[in-house]
Amino acid sequence: MSSGVRVTTLANGMRVATDPMGWVETASVGVWIEAGSRHETPTASGVSHFLEHMVFKGTRHRSARAIAEEIETVGGHLNAHTSREYTAFYAKVLKDDVALAIDIIADILQDATLDAEELGRERTVIMQEIMQAQDTPDDIIFDRFQETAFPGQALGRPVLGAPESIEAMSREVLAGYMCRHYGAPRMILAAAGRVEHEAMVELATRAFDRLPPTVAAEREPGLYAGGEFREERDLEQVHVVLGLPGAGYRDPDFYPLSVLSTLLGGGMSSRLFQEVREKRGLVYSIYSFPSSYTDTGLFGVYAGTGESEVAEVVPLICDELRRAAGDVADAEISRARAQIKAAMLMALESTSARCEQLARQLMIFDRPVPVAETIGRIEAVDRAAVVGAAQRLLAGKPTLAALGPICNVARHADVASALQSPKKAALVE
Repeated sequence: MSSGVRVTTLANGMRVATDPMGWVETASVGVWIEAGSRHETPTASGVSHFLEHMVFKGTRHRSARAIAEEIETVGGHLNAHTSREYTAFYAKVLKDDVALAIDIIADILQDATLDAEELGRERTVIMQEIMQAQDTPDDIIFDRFQETAFPGQALGRPVLGAPESIEAMSREVLAGYMCRHYGAPRMILAAAGRVEHEAMVELATRAFDRLPPTVAAEREPGLYAGGEFREERDLEQVHVVLGLPGAGYRDPDFYPLSVLSTLLGGGMSSRLFQEVREKRGLVYSIYSFPSSYTDTGLFGVYAGTGESEVAEVVPLICDELRRAAGDVADAEISRARAQIKAAMLMALESTSARCEQLARQLMIFDRPVPVAETIGRIEAVDRAAVVGAAQRLLAGKPTLAALGPICNVARHADVASALQSPKKAALVE
């Protein structure tokens, strides 16, 4: 973050963090709450996301229409999203409209009516959202991958929730969850752009004066298990995700795994793209990704390919993962580090990205992390670190998720064997 970043903890426990950008005419401001789908019980699966929808449906002071009209009258926009570890409500406005944005966000987070009639309508909307995800194979495959990696756990359940829990969701469940989790000590108000810290602290002190003094809730630990998910569907493509246990944000291997992911499948010059798509023409889309959480993580490779091609694609993914655990070239590492640094620095030109990054750093590390420190950690990743991270991956049990015409997709046991052996096992049933 920039040297001008400041953080103040209010009397009620809410933290206010600002990252001033004096050369812009806009500001992004929002509230990040340490409450996401991994804080839910099985019977209330999806309550975080449901609540994210419902607070926009009216407060004691504003109707749903008034909320939308007030922010758009000044040319701003208001949005929210739910993840497994947090929920965020944020706005982007011109610099003179920051107070309005904060007032609206404070209103929906403290005085939402959770009207029963609106709840019924929004239940239908969310059910449609779930069905849309179910009908989007290159979307739902990641939920199935997550569920297989963390079976029977909050971290493995989908953020949208299950249809049966959404159908049964009552106003009392929503209100109870909000009361338990939407407390000042678990909230961060972050702002980036044309903002002044003292003014933000004053606005937040006045606006968020009715939050409950909620303490941090117990979070179920993430216990990686791995395994296999297979679903036969009449599709044109097979969607496959092959993954292994990864690293949490505070793990020493976080940056080595990020570099490994980039050189393995992070761009057009990556090993997987060049070997599987460019050289062999077996896929349209293939990439690797690290998914990190506060205490654990995943490392995965996604491929969308044909029914016959998948028999060759999965062994090639195994080959490349195993090769990376043997050696990587300095040029590959240098290129991957440059990609990560460039993406990070380019994002810092956006007020929205800086706002979110600041909030997430406070949630994860309990402090703003200077840009120079992050760059230093990226630059410190060398060949030994990347190879060591790849070897760590291969020591774990794989997770395999496949959706579509899956008759030629490798079985889990064969994939596990192929990740360990240089001999290409018979990966087809």
